[in-house]
Amino acid sequence: MNRNELRKADINLMVVFEALMQERNLTRAAEKLFLAQPTVSAALARLRTMFNDPLLVRVGNRMEPSARAAEVIKHLTPALDAMSAALSLTHDFDPPTSKMTFRIGLSDDVESGLLPPLLRALRTEAPHVVVVVQHVDYWRIPDLLASGDVTVAISQTRGLPANAKRKVLRTMQARVLRADKSAQPLTLEEFCQRPHVQVSPTANTQGVVDEWLKEIGHARNVVLSVPQFSSLPAILADTELLACCPDYAAEAMASWGNLQAETLPFDTVPLELAMVWLSTTDSDPAERWLRGRLEYYMSGNREIRIG
Repeated sequence: MNRNELRKADINLMVVFEALMQERNLTRAAEKLFLAQPTVSAALARLRTMFNDPLLVRVGNRMEPSARAAEVIKHLTPALDAMSAALSLTHDFDPPTSKMTFRIGLSDDVESGLLPPLLRALRTEAPHVVVVVQHVDYWRIPDLLASGDVTVAISQTRGLPANAKRKVLRTMQARVLRADKSAQPLTLEEFCQRPHVQVSPTANTQGVVDEWLKEIGHARNVVLSVPQFSSLPAILADTELLACCPDYAAEAMASWGNLQAETLPFDTVPLELAMVWLSTTDSDPAERWLRGRLEYYMSGNREIRIG
């Protein structure tokens, strides 16, 4: 297709096509685009005529792409990304007056330990913006970034897409939380014998702490798995239970009053907390401002004040 023929194309149709390929469902694609389902159905009919192909074929509740649709999306996605990046350069960002909505992905430990000071700062610097926080873990980040459900994510990371950018914000050390007010730190023997709570969004009873213990020939006694760190203060209260979490989350929960945090009674390696975004938003003024504030308020290079 030459450049003149691009005048015949409807860019809005291409955006609908991308959403359909991501969601494989008319209703979800309509919700994602804030459109009525009949509007998306009509757009799909026009796309089928344009490409002379069914593009998506219904299989149960999903719509599976045809071979041509799979080929089209390979070319279309980077083209839409490039257009989005180019259009972002046409506007400036003024924090005090902006009414933008920012979509941020945070792992549960980051939300519990590092989000409050960021939100207080944003309310002062950009009082009219809306912040939507979505829970992420390393395996969900690529899909959420690709779909646009979040534009930046903060978590431990692995297996990122080729067009993702990553910046380490801080190194994390593990801490153990306890509700008893003993002045004596835990010994390795007591740490292994006492009952533990494992925080796992996938309902696992094992984690990195168990891997560390296995390396030195020990094991701990996990009796409960919960999906979120925020439930730990209530669960640990008035019990012998222990729970391990990153240092910043432990310090935040200890500041609430009924818990104390201490180092683990054996040597551990630090983990990395990183910020991830796609290269397509790298030059967007608003996103650059947001990433700067995230780095400043969530970086280990700055003292984070809780409360």
